[in-house]
Amino acid sequence: MVDLERIKAESGAYFRALDEGATLRHHFRHADEEGGLWYIEAVPDRGELIVIKQAELTSAGQLHRYSWEHLEDDHGFLTDQAIDPEEDPLGAIPAEEFQRVWTL
Repeated sequence: MVDLERIKAESGAYFRALDEGATLRHHFRHADEEGGLWYIEAVPDRGELIVIKQAELTSAGQLHRYSWEHLEDDHGFLTDQAIDPEEDPLGAIPAEEFQRVWTL
């Protein structure tokens, strides 16, 4: 039987360690089909870019934030998939732009 609470705790610990130990951070923005904007902070880990924070600003103006401190809710969750800026439809943004949205 799968222990979902244990998996959630391990995932949180992994993302927290990446966040607290990061020396290089990358920031991206993505517009979705519904008019929402996604803001992403990712760090390198074992040759991949791992999302450690993501914020969705919906077309209705709602903000949903996900990180190791808040992995999921009824609206969504922190992605567990590595990103590839060369393949994924992401635009690089300055860290300040990400922080402005993250701290709204």
